[in-house]
Amino acid sequence: MTPNGSLLSAMEARSGQAARPTVEMPMKRVPSRYLIRPLICAGAVLLLFSCAQNETRSLSNELDRMLERKEEFEMEKENRIARLREWLNVPGISPEQEYEINAGLCEEFSKYRSDSAIRYVKRNLSLAQRMNDRPKYLASELQLARLYSFLGRSVEANRLLRSIRAEELPSDLLPVYYRAWSNYYQHYASLSNQSGYLQEREAYRDSLLMTADPESFRYKLSRSYVLMQDGRLDEAQALLARLLDEVEKDSPDYAEAAYAMGRLFMYRDDRGREKKYYILSAIADLKNATKENASFQTLAITYYNDGDLTRAYRYTQAAIEDALSSNIQFRTAWMSEFYSIISAAHQAREAKVKFRLQHYLLLISVLSLVLIFLFLYVAKQMRRLYRVKEELSQANDLLRRLNDELNEKNAQLLGANEVKEQYIARFFDFCSTYIDKMEDYRRSLKKLFQDRRFDDLNKRLKSTSMFENELDELYKNFDAIFLSLYPTFVEDFNALLIEEERIVPKSGDLLNKELRIYALLRLGITDSMKIASFLRCSLSTVYSYRTKVRNKAAVPKEEFEKEVMEIGTVRNTDG
Repeated sequence: MTPNGSLLSAMEARSGQAARPTVEMPMKRVPSRYLIRPLICAGAVLLLFSCAQNETRSLSNELDRMLERKEEFEMEKENRIARLREWLNVPGISPEQEYEINAGLCEEFSKYRSDSAIRYVKRNLSLAQRMNDRPKYLASELQLARLYSFLGRSVEANRLLRSIRAEELPSDLLPVYYRAWSNYYQHYASLSNQSGYLQEREAYRDSLLMTADPESFRYKLSRSYVLMQDGRLDEAQALLARLLDEVEKDSPDYAEAAYAMGRLFMYRDDRGREKKYYILSAIADLKNATKENASFQTLAITYYNDGDLTRAYRYTQAAIEDALSSNIQFRTAWMSEFYSIISAAHQAREAKVKFRLQHYLLLISVLSLVLIFLFLYVAKQMRRLYRVKEELSQANDLLRRLNDELNEKNAQLLGANEVKEQYIARFFDFCSTYIDKMEDYRRSLKKLFQDRRFDDLNKRLKSTSMFENELDELYKNFDAIFLSLYPTFVEDFNALLIEEERIVPKSGDLLNKELRIYALLRLGITDSMKIASFLRCSLSTVYSYRTKVRNKAAVPKEEFEKEVMEIGTVRNTDG
C-alpha cells in the first residue's frame, strides 16, 4: 500500500499532475520587544483557521446531502435531454436547426454518457456533409476526437486529429483544435502511464493560449494552470478569483474554475482552502450531473490522507460510479489502483469498528439484563409499597370513620346528658310541686278538723278526684319527659308494626297505655309487676297488652321487644 504522504504524489504522477511543492523559509531572529505582535498575529491566524475548519466541515456536510440527491439531479438532466429530443421530432425542421439541436444534445451527453454524445456528433457530421458546410464538419470532427479521447479510443482519436490540418481551420476553431490535442495527450499519458506525453500536452496548451480569445473562459482557465506551473501563484490566484466571480454559481464552468483554485491552494500547501474549493467543484458537478469530473477523485485522496476513510471511500465510490456510467476510460484507470487501496483500508476499519460494536453490544446486553433485573426488583418494591399505601389508606379511612362515629356518639352523649339534666330538673320540680300540693292538702284537712267540720272532712277523705288528677298529671309528665328523651319513639314503634295496626294516641294525649307499657320496657323496666303497679292496672292487663301488640308486629314476635329496646340507639351500620 502506498503511504499516506506519498499517495497523492503517486496518483498525480499517473495523471500527469505536478506534486505539491515544498518551500523552505529562512528563520530570522526577532527582538524580544517585538514578540507580542507575532503572538497576536498567531492568535488571529488560529482564529481564522478555526473558522476555516468550520466552513470546510459545513461544506462537507452539504456535499454529503447533495450526494444523497444525486438521482434527483440526474433526473433533471434527463428531463433537459428529453426536451431537446422532442425538438428533433418537430416536423419541417431545417438541417441547420437539426444540427444545432444535435450539438446541444452532444453538449449535454459529453460528460454524462459519452457513447450517446458520439451518436449525435456523427449525425452532425452527416448533416454537415449534406449541407456542404466545411467549418461545421471540422467542428464536429474535433468534437468527435475529444470524445474518442475521453473513452480511451486513443487510436481513433489520433487518426482523426492527424487528418485535420491546422492551416485549413478557421481561426475560431484553432483553440478547439489545440485543446483537443492537449486533452488527447493528457488522457493518453494517464492510460499508458507514460509521463513523457505530458510535454506534448503542454506544447498544445501553449498553442491554445496563443490562439484563444484572452477574454474567454477557456483561455483564463488554461492560463491559470500555466501560471501555477511557473510558480506564479499570486497571479494565478487573482486570475481564478476573477474567473469565479464572472461565471455562474454552480455551473459546469464554475466547477472547473473551483477545481483549479483547489489545485492552486494545493501548491500553497493550504489544506483547508484546497479542500473547500474541491468540495465546491464537486457540488457543482453533482448539480449538473457531470460524470467526467476530477473533484471527487481528488477529494477522495485528500480525505484518505487526512485519515477520514468513511468519506474517502464514499467519494471514491462516487467517482468510480461516474466513470463507469459515462464510460470515461482514463478516469477509471486513474482511480482503479487507488480504489483498491481505499477499499482495503475502509474494510479493515469497518472490521475493526464491527469488532468494537460487537463488544459494545455484548456490554449493552449485560447492562440491559442488569437494568431488567433492577426494573423487576423496583417494580416488586413499588407493588409492595403500593399495597402498604393501600392498607394504610384503608386504615386511615377506618380510623376516620371511627373518629366520626366517636364524635357522633360523643355528641349524642352530650345531648343525652343535657336531656338527663333537664329530666332531673323536671323531676325535682315535679317532686317539689307534689310536696307543695300535699302540704296544701294537709293544711286544708287540718283547717277542716280545727273548724270541726267533720262532715266536709269525711267527704274530702272519701273523694278520689285528687288521686285521679294527680295520676293524670303524673302520666302527662312521664309522657313529656319520655318523649323528650326519645322524640321519635312513637314513629319508630309504629314502624315495627304492620301498617293497619299502628297505634295513634288520642287527641291531646302524647302516649296511651299500650305505648306507656313499651315506654317503660324501653327504660329498662321489664318486670310486669312494676309496670302494672306504675300504670295502676292488673298484671293480666299488662300481659294482655304485651301479647296483643306482639301479634301486630311486622318483625318476628320473638325479636319485637328486642327491637323496641333498640329504639333511639345508634346502630353500627358497618355490621
